[in-house]
Amino acid sequence: MESIWQGVLNGAAVMSPWEVVAVALGIAYLVLAMRQSNWCWYAAFGSTAIFSWLFWDVSLVMESALNVYYLAMAIYGWWVWRSGATANRETRPVVSWAWPRHLGVIALVLALTLVSGFLLERNTNAALPYLDSFTTWGSVITTFMVARKVLENWLYWQVFNSCAIVLYLDRELYLTAVLMAVYLVLAVIGWFMWRRDFHQQAEMVAA
Repeated sequence: MESIWQGVLNGAAVMSPWEVVAVALGIAYLVLAMRQSNWCWYAAFGSTAIFSWLFWDVSLVMESALNVYYLAMAIYGWWVWRSGATANRETRPVVSWAWPRHLGVIALVLALTLVSGFLLERNTNAALPYLDSFTTWGSVITTFMVARKVLENWLYWQVFNSCAIVLYLDRELYLTAVLMAVYLVLAVIGWFMWRRDFHQQAEMVAA
């Protein structure tokens, strides 16, 4: 535990101002998304734009590419949420997917994980290739679910953030692991907030 805490302090000490801004915007994105505010996508755009540049600058090409995807999803999510607004709501309502669709999503994530994990294991020196692939593909698909305002996205985030904590602790990226722990807590809160709103929507329709 002492070594983890020391790693967190060391990581915080070497953070650049731009990284601090990106992390702050990333947390702001989640908090605003929990509140279903369209401003979350502005925070997401700023955070991912900075991270795309930071990762490219340190030659983490795939991580940079992943954040370019997040950048595009920030624009897409902003458009979807605004286009679904009504006279009574500033954003589209929360929806819930049926279990067959979730089974399809889970199967897709697992299939992509097996393929990319195998390729990474055979052709690179990647650490924990299957766990890394699982969290990456899960994040890609779950980000799309957030943009579509699917209630269950928060449950997916809880799984993937938990796995990401294990991944980053193994790589001794303690500060990033702490950030994922914060995201995990916010995902739990987000689930309850969105579920409450979803049930209120259903009651209004029934009335």
